[in-house]
Amino acid sequence: MKKGRPEDWTALLVGKLTPKPLLTASHSMKRCSMDSLSALQAFVRAAEFRSFTDAGRELRLSSSAIGKAISRLEERHGVRLLNRSTRSITLTHEGQLLLESCRRIFSEIENVEKEFAETKGAPKGKLRVSMPLLGGVAASLLARFVNEYPDVALDVDFAERPAEVIDGGYDVVVRAGDVDDSRLMSRRVGSYRPALVCSPGYLAQRAGEPDRAEDLINHACLHLKDAATGKLQRWPFASPEMSDVSLQATAVANATEALIAFAELGMGIACVPDFTVHRQLAEGSLRRILCGCLEHQGSLRAIWPSSRFPSPKLRAFIDFLARRGFVSTDCAMIDRDSAKRSPEAQAA
Repeated sequence: MKKGRPEDWTALLVGKLTPKPLLTASHSMKRCSMDSLSALQAFVRAAEFRSFTDAGRELRLSSSAIGKAISRLEERHGVRLLNRSTRSITLTHEGQLLLESCRRIFSEIENVEKEFAETKGAPKGKLRVSMPLLGGVAASLLARFVNEYPDVALDVDFAERPAEVIDGGYDVVVRAGDVDDSRLMSRRVGSYRPALVCSPGYLAQRAGEPDRAEDLINHACLHLKDAATGKLQRWPFASPEMSDVSLQATAVANATEALIAFAELGMGIACVPDFTVHRQLAEGSLRRILCGCLEHQGSLRAIWPSSRFPSPKLRAFIDFLARRGFVSTDCAMIDRDSAKRSPEAQAA
């Protein structure tokens, strides 16, 4: 028997080499794939049991069928895998290499079958999530998800700083911006625009709201600090003249919800994603000012480790966010609602 190189076996199993065709190309592929898989399974069992008889019992085949399958495998590829004697079976060096490769391949097949089976079940089990608190919007949204999917147990880390999906061990991470990593998949679950907000009490103290972006220079401003770098996030003004203007830093925080609380208490003007202040704007504890002076539209994305078959709990969570998640508010709608709540409108 002609011996093949040991490295040929590993290459063949991971698809780097192609076995010689036995019939036509299409017939060869189908026949070799099925025959080789069965023969490899017979080889693995024989190598693990060190016995054709025990391997045959495990696979419900005769010991002679196991022996013939392995012999055909050796003959087809020109390498000896097992040393046989009347009392024992031992692996050759090439056989040991093939056994290790086969174990990896059969483990991957088992994982694929497991993942595929899980896609047919109902959403259940623990789901590890990382996302910003987003002014309390996230907590409210997650509560609605649990009500809709009571068999899913959420394990949530709230953080302004984007978490590492794979290294952090998360099933899914929600964060702003795009992702460029082949190991990850993503889906847009919301959009937002920055909004300048402050309390009616603050405006009353300042004798009215600013008319132009330039007027903000004389106002108390509340800034968000980047959790990673410590730098203040600049407000995205539409006017080029405002790009180099330094605003007052009356208060600085590394969480959006803190800025919203500061603004409600009348400490100044905050720049926050519009969807984070829907409730405050509706209740009148905050007012939106200078609509149109900012230019930016961002997106929130759900990001998860790449998988051919996402689990039902993960698919349910991502679909829920996309369906019920974070929605940007039209500025004209805010203006109409604010006008309805104004003292003049209520007096009329």
